[in-house]
Amino acid sequence: MVTNETKKRAVVTGGAGFIGSHLVDALIAKGYDVDVIDNLSAGKKEHVNPDAILHVVDIRNLEEISPIIKGADYVFHFAALPRVQYSIENPIETNEVNVTGTLNVFSAAQKGGVSRVVYSASSSAYGDQETMPLHEEMSAEPLSPYGLQKYIGEQYARLFHVVYGLSTVSLRYFNVYGPRFDPEGAYALVIGKFLKQRTDGVPISITGDGEQTRDFTHVRDVVRANILAAESPSVGNGEVINIGAGRNVSINRIAQLIGGEIVYVPARLEPKHTLASNERALKLLGWKPEIQVEEGIAELLRESGF
Repeated sequence: MVTNETKKRAVVTGGAGFIGSHLVDALIAKGYDVDVIDNLSAGKKEHVNPDAILHVVDIRNLEEISPIIKGADYVFHFAALPRVQYSIENPIETNEVNVTGTLNVFSAAQKGGVSRVVYSASSSAYGDQETMPLHEEMSAEPLSPYGLQKYIGEQYARLFHVVYGLSTVSLRYFNVYGPRFDPEGAYALVIGKFLKQRTDGVPISITGDGEQTRDFTHVRDVVRANILAAESPSVGNGEVINIGAGRNVSINRIAQLIGGEIVYVPARLEPKHTLASNERALKLLGWKPEIQVEEGIAELLRESGF
C-alpha cells in the first residue's frame, strides 16, 4: 500500500471501458489516486471504481483533458474507437479519436509534467505477416484504418520521447478477453460473440473454416503489464512491447470450449494467424502471462451461469 507521503496519482483514459476499468481497480488497490477520463460512448459508469474520480470528457477536447492530466505521475491511454470494421466504414471519425485524441493526450502529458505515459497499442499494426511469432522488430503492415491509427499512436509515443523527453512505452495487445467485456464490443469479439450466442440459445457462428488462430490474452495479465510498464525503470524510451499469451488457439477450439451448436459462415478479410513473441516483455518488464485461455473461458462460463 502506498503511504500518504508517497501516494501517486494516475490518469486512465477510457477508464470506464473493459480493460481500463480493470486497471483502475488494480491501481486503487495499490493505493493510487486515480482520475478517469471517459466520454462514456462505450464505457459504463457502473464499471468505474467508486474511489476513482470520473471526468466525462472526450480526448478530442484538449482544453478539457489538460488540467486533469497535469501533474499526474502516470497516464494510461486506453480511450479509442477500437472496432476494425467500424474504422473501415468511418475512417475520419476513428482517426479523430485514435490519432488526434492520442496526440492530445501526449501533448497534455508533456506540457503537464507527467512522469510517464503508457500507450495501449494493438497487434493489428502487424497486419497479416507470413512468419510467426510476431515480434516487435517486424515492419508494421496494418490492414485497416484502425491498425494504422494505433500504429501512428506508437510513433507519436516514440517521437514525444525523442523530441520532448517524455517517458513513454507502447504495449501491443493481442485479443484481450475476460470479465466485464462487451459482447458487442471489439475486444475479445470472438469469445464475447460466442458466449452471447450460447446464452441466447442460437448456434455459434464461425467465419471461414475456423482454423484461423488468435493469441488470447486475459485482461488481468494485461493490467499487470500496464502497471509494470508504468513503474519499471527499464523502460520509458518509447519502446514497443508485445503483451500476448505467446500461444495461439484456433477459433474452432474456442467454440468447443464454450460449447453449443456450430455453424460456419463465409470468411472475411482478417489475418489468418496471430501469435505473440513475448520475450521482450519478460526481458524489460519481468512480465509473462499467468492465465491460460481454458481457465479464462471457464471463469466466463461460470459468470454466465453455465
